[in-house]
Amino acid sequence: MLPARMINEYVYCPRLFALEHLDGQWADSADTVRGARVHRKVDTPDNRPLESADEAPVTRRSLDLGSETLGVVARLDLVELDGDWAVPVDYKKGKLPRRGPWDPERVQLCLQALLLREHGYTVDHGVLYFAGSRKRVEVPIDEELVALTKQAIHDARALLDTPRLPLPLVDSPRCPKCSLVGICLPDEQHNLDDDQASVRPLAPARHDGVPLYVEHRGAKLAIRGGEIAVLIEGKIAERVRLIHTTAVIIRGAVSITSPLLHALAEAQIPVSLHKWSGWHVAEVVPVSGHHVLGRVAQHAVAADPERAVRVAREIVAGKIRNQRVLLRRNGQGDRTAVLTQMKALADDAAQCTQVPVLLGLEGAAARAYFQSLSSMIRNDELGKMFSANGRNRRPPMDPVNALLSYGYGVLARECTSVLHRVGLDPYVGVYHGLRPGRAALALDLMEEFRSVIADSAVLRAVNTGSLTADDFYMKKTGVRLKDAGRRRFIRTIEDRLAEEIVHPRFGYRMSYRRILEVQARLLSKTFLGEIDRYPVFRIR
Repeated sequence: MLPARMINEYVYCPRLFALEHLDGQWADSADTVRGARVHRKVDTPDNRPLESADEAPVTRRSLDLGSETLGVVARLDLVELDGDWAVPVDYKKGKLPRRGPWDPERVQLCLQALLLREHGYTVDHGVLYFAGSRKRVEVPIDEELVALTKQAIHDARALLDTPRLPLPLVDSPRCPKCSLVGICLPDEQHNLDDDQASVRPLAPARHDGVPLYVEHRGAKLAIRGGEIAVLIEGKIAERVRLIHTTAVIIRGAVSITSPLLHALAEAQIPVSLHKWSGWHVAEVVPVSGHHVLGRVAQHAVAADPERAVRVAREIVAGKIRNQRVLLRRNGQGDRTAVLTQMKALADDAAQCTQVPVLLGLEGAAARAYFQSLSSMIRNDELGKMFSANGRNRRPPMDPVNALLSYGYGVLARECTSVLHRVGLDPYVGVYHGLRPGRAALALDLMEEFRSVIADSAVLRAVNTGSLTADDFYMKKTGVRLKDAGRRRFIRTIEDRLAEEIVHPRFGYRMSYRRILEVQARLLSKTFLGEIDRYPVFRIR
């Protein structure tokens, strides 16, 4: 049976209803938090049978009722009973609108009245109490409102039986206050269909928190007073508020308590587990936000070579173009030949129809780019150590390549976490092949951001002198970062992820970490067929 609040949400916005109840998406906003606070007074359940009300007028709070006939259940905030007469009272957090109550509130109140009628009470009106203005408004339960309510129940149930998301509202005043606006991206989707459509900066520019990195051997993580406590040798070394944390990254021999894992899951905060070497071995993610429709569509695209390559070529072409922009901005000397070559390779990639050919084009562009990377290094000491052949790995043989490898590892973990959060399967990609344990879609998503985030962080750390040769272990078998250097480099990457820019397509400010999430959601929209082609992120 459908909860009455679901019918309210359907009348307010069918897409909001579908995202929450068909697709398992949810997000809190200031309005939902305030609404929960307003309901505290009436949310203590009253478990007495409804028939126990005596003849004198009484009130009952937080009353649960259901109807098989209507197929609806509801928790009534408050019911005023006087013999066979009943008046449902529904609490609203905001102020009374100038034009009076809106249809979603009236429909929800009507549902409560119909449930009371099913239980034998006479109900001719209900009351909406607006906490913001402290006003009670009587709403007649007439035939017109009853018909509207029953039609909403029918339409909402029909939508649940149709595995498709309705289109977002167009330029609606409802969107700015919607808690799911950062998930739905209504203006962004319409702008991709019509580049003349305006885009309002509806979602926050950046996340409020940052990841918590813990790598002290023998450290223990626990929950203390609603905060994450880092204990070293039994003493609290650091306390971090949950609301200021976007992820917990554990490296090496660090333990974590079950109560903290529960708290992190409830707060939608993932936990990444890494070996001491840095290898990503596990991701602990909440079970909510399954986004089944997106994953089904993703797997269908991945299984169709023709559809998969249409997404893959946008990713590769975008990657090459972003590499080219970084080289054009920061390289020294005459780079005309390599920039011309990379432009041609990007144009060819954008028209490619076969993944093997696409791999060849990407490889050619990567060789040209990394052989020119030294022109962007201002640090003479580390620049001279950089391999003349460009990129090397497994293991990296010079400090710059060691930083590149570590930066790509951090970016891959961030992309894996983002894909989990938006409900896609990180292990089924459209460009990188399937391989056990490889997060193929995370690697797909990170391609367009390799130069923008990881390479830029490497150049910043090297060129500003934040890292020197003393921050590396240099052996014939490979080069790796020392602990102090790694911590400074992590800060550099996090600073880059937190950096805000004006989005080149949508025109409002957001951080690179937020852009990663937006791109993951646009990727999901591409899989679902809500937009025709994947709009890869490109710097100018």
